[in-house]
Amino acid sequence: MKTNVISITSDLAGRAEAMQEAERFNVYNGLTGKNAMHIRLLTEETISMVNGIVKDFEGDLWMESEPTPSGLLCRICVAANVSVSEGQEEQLLDIATSGKNTEAVGILGKIRQLFRWSLQQTDTTSSLQTNTLSSWYAMGVQDASYWSLRQYTQQLQQKQPEGEEWDELEKSIIAKLADEVRVGIRAERAEVVIEKYIHNIMEKAMK
Repeated sequence: MKTNVISITSDLAGRAEAMQEAERFNVYNGLTGKNAMHIRLLTEETISMVNGIVKDFEGDLWMESEPTPSGLLCRICVAANVSVSEGQEEQLLDIATSGKNTEAVGILGKIRQLFRWSLQQTDTTSSLQTNTLSSWYAMGVQDASYWSLRQYTQQLQQKQPEGEEWDELEKSIIAKLADEVRVGIRAERAEVVIEKYIHNIMEKAMK
């Protein structure tokens, strides 16, 4: 099942429509109680991530569900064209050269930062961004094609099970509720995919 695709912008236009789609998603899949609340919270966090990416940002948000032998795999997706306008490119370049990338706060801030980075298409800006990204980025890279929250968490557990970065995980709604978050580029579009696996749902949700 795939919901309608909602257009969302950096000033959070489209938020109400996106939350309505989340409610329709819950109803269609028979999700109630805690499961439905988790989908709402993850949708709200995803929309918040869009705020501040870059001025005049426009992207698409939708949700997908895929039945599995023991439950339901839910995805909340945001995608945008990799190409940016001249003005947006200047903003991205300014962020890269100012060193602001090293100041991403919290898991949501890191996801926002990576998505912003994925929107860039110029070799110059990408090189600058690579040089200013912190070590947490390398810990989450999987198959050199996308950043994975699950991979990041596993690497952090092995390398530094305490400290500021671990505190960020503990306080993050996305890190607590999502089973996986992937950030990367697919088919020339920057994409964030948040996955939530729901076990033992009602039989009608599997149909």
